[in-house]
Amino acid sequence: GKAYVRDKVCQEFQALGKEDFRTLTIIANSRKFSNATFEEISHLVHEIVSLAETCCVEGADPSCYDAGSSALSAKSCGGDSPFPAHPGTAGCCTQEGLEQKLCLAALRHPPQQLPRYLQPSNEELCQAFKKDPKDFADRFLHEYASSYGQAPLPVLLGSTRTFLSMVSTCCISPAPTACFLKEKLERKTLSLLTLLSNRVCSRFTAYGKEKVTFSYLASLAQKMPGASFEDLFPLAEDAAEVFSQCCDSVAEDCMQKKLSEHTAKACGALLARDERFADCCNGKNLMQSYFCILALPPAPAPKLPEAQKPTNEQLCGEEGARHAKRYLFELARRHTTVPDAFLGKLYDASEKVRVECCSAKDASACLDSKRQQMGQELPPFLEKANQLCGQYTKLNFLDFKKRLRESLMQTMPKASPELLGQLVEQRADFASTCCTPNSPPLYCASKVKPWAPTAPCRAGGQPLR
Repeated sequence: GKAYVRDKVCQEFQALGKEDFRTLTIIANSRKFSNATFEEISHLVHEIVSLAETCCVEGADPSCYDAGSSALSAKSCGGDSPFPAHPGTAGCCTQEGLEQKLCLAALRHPPQQLPRYLQPSNEELCQAFKKDPKDFADRFLHEYASSYGQAPLPVLLGSTRTFLSMVSTCCISPAPTACFLKEKLERKTLSLLTLLSNRVCSRFTAYGKEKVTFSYLASLAQKMPGASFEDLFPLAEDAAEVFSQCCDSVAEDCMQKKLSEHTAKACGALLARDERFADCCNGKNLMQSYFCILALPPAPAPKLPEAQKPTNEQLCGEEGARHAKRYLFELARRHTTVPDAFLGKLYDASEKVRVECCSAKDASACLDSKRQQMGQELPPFLEKANQLCGQYTKLNFLDFKKRLRESLMQTMPKASPELLGQLVEQRADFASTCCTPNSPPLYCASKVKPWAPTAPCRAGGQPLR
């Protein structure tokens, strides 16, 4: 354990050199401790870089690194530790030696649900850069990496490197406005890749491979409800495979390379089937085609016969999970504006029912009783979500809020203007964050009550009426 950690750190330090090692350490620890202050991260980075500088030089005593990292652990466990706070620290500090170090090293904050980083204006960037270039770079790395910490490390490194290079070039340029415009265009693909890989990887981390496959399948079904399960399911499986390979990968261009290959498959399969997909796929580079497909709004729902429910035998058979996904796919293409957060709750509920009933003594009786409850409660659940996000997609934001207020006044005639205002704001906030194609999964899931037969559904802390 000890030698492995020391060798890994020293290899990185020697391969990268002090400055790039320091940059990597800021990014890695800002991703890891996304709620830490800049000062806390700075203290930690200073200690890690000093340790590497002292103990990774040629001829350093092998015990140097061990002694230094023990001192670092002791400092973390001290009452006035300057490092990022974590509720798990106290538990780690009851352990000793290597166990304590490994325990402390494994601590991380949950990722930020909604990225906080807002890019300042060109003038503000140059003002801060000219005042103190090193401090500017450090603060930017910390803010950006803690906001987009779920993006793969190589994507973050590439994105931050090109951003800092743009600032240092354009702030001393005789024509800064033209320079920023040119540079921003050049790094557009990379900055979009950072935003989107942060989103898809946070979804992958939150959902796991099976649920991400369904989530991707449902989103394709809503954009292209005319396509069949057989057309879209292989593409959803392929996308989930890309995320599983690249979200934690340190390979230089894993995400860009694999997503481009995935997009080529999607365009090949769907281009001739749908005009909007054809527009996204024609004449763009593959990454831009992928961004274009992801951003497509849902298509109007076609008139289709009622979805065929899987039989009890199918649900409890070897292909049970696939049959359940197929049925939920059929619901998604019939309700094209039901957002991911609601469909995700349906997926969780269907898996729970499948696991519970298929292992019950009388599986058929168990499934039949659940079916009956679902038959009564599923249509209104889907209708409310479909209506809320359908209106959000069609109307401009002010008209959407006006429509919300009108419908709430009908269902709650005795509510005070204050309560109505509060409810309108809550639902508008939910819709603007969670009805979009790239909604943050954990944040939106927390706003929707777990769906199960007999459980009402709510958004923003209030029942959705």
